[in-house]
Amino acid sequence: MSHRNARTTVHGRRLIVERHRAGWPQSHIAAAMGVSRKCIKTWIDRHAAEGEAGLVDRSSRPHRMPTRTSSAVEDRIVALRREQRRGPDWIGPELGVPARTVPRVLRRHAMPYLCELDPLTGAVIRASKTTATRYERDRPGELVHMDVKKLGRIPAGGGWKARGRAAGSSARNRSVPVGFDYVHSMVDDHSRLAYSEILADEKGVTCAGFLTRAIAYFADHGIDRIERLMTDNAWAYQHSLRAVCADHAITQKFIKPHCPWQNGKVERLNRTLATEWAYRHPYTSNAERTAALAPWLENYNTDRRHSALGGHPPISRLSPT
Repeated sequence: MSHRNARTTVHGRRLIVERHRAGWPQSHIAAAMGVSRKCIKTWIDRHAAEGEAGLVDRSSRPHRMPTRTSSAVEDRIVALRREQRRGPDWIGPELGVPARTVPRVLRRHAMPYLCELDPLTGAVIRASKTTATRYERDRPGELVHMDVKKLGRIPAGGGWKARGRAAGSSARNRSVPVGFDYVHSMVDDHSRLAYSEILADEKGVTCAGFLTRAIAYFADHGIDRIERLMTDNAWAYQHSLRAVCADHAITQKFIKPHCPWQNGKVERLNRTLATEWAYRHPYTSNAERTAALAPWLENYNTDRRHSALGGHPPISRLSPT
């Protein structure tokens, strides 16, 4: 990639060299390329000294930075941040360096922001670029993620998206029971193959039944063996899935409490479900939205481009069944 303000690219510089070899005067080359004669001479000389490698972009960073903060001072800034958990306005005067130098040093050392730390212990308590390390299992079925998304049901005739805000909200009318749908989902860590069902609750028996059907669905799509199941710490997951996991030799894994990003793949699926299925269209009834889930899920698994899979659908990572 060329520099943002460069007038030439690698191909343009190669053209300069070719025209020079063809006998063009440097002034004519400069006029044709729209650059200065000094620029033309620079690339011709660099190609003569280094060959093709001399035509590629180089970093504009200087070879020496005499005024850069010393490594000893940087170490003191990082150590003071860890010990005192203070901001630049305190650390800078304490060490005798400009306050605006402190955050630059902290970013270089990948230190988390203060808002992401526990003020008492200094432990990272929020997801951030410091803690969010992307991973992916090597094979289908090695790890699956499971979770529940709670959605308000759509009243008969549709909600305000279908009827307009002038029609009012059913939530204001306590005599109109609306309730909730519970979208249970499971997604494979490697292939991102997903399976979802809309159920009446999130009780233990319901979760166990969903897991049994999800295992059968995965088996129908080439994932015969599920090795590990990751969930949050809901009571239903901790107590009601043991029998199903034992029957299928599945090891249960639980995320750290209050750290939903550790179950991020199914959490991201929940967001995709909400934006591309649940709230994509103004449904006129709850049954209409329920009926739209299965076609959407089939499209998600077989046709929809997935950014984490290089623009391919989840089915592309599974063996033909």
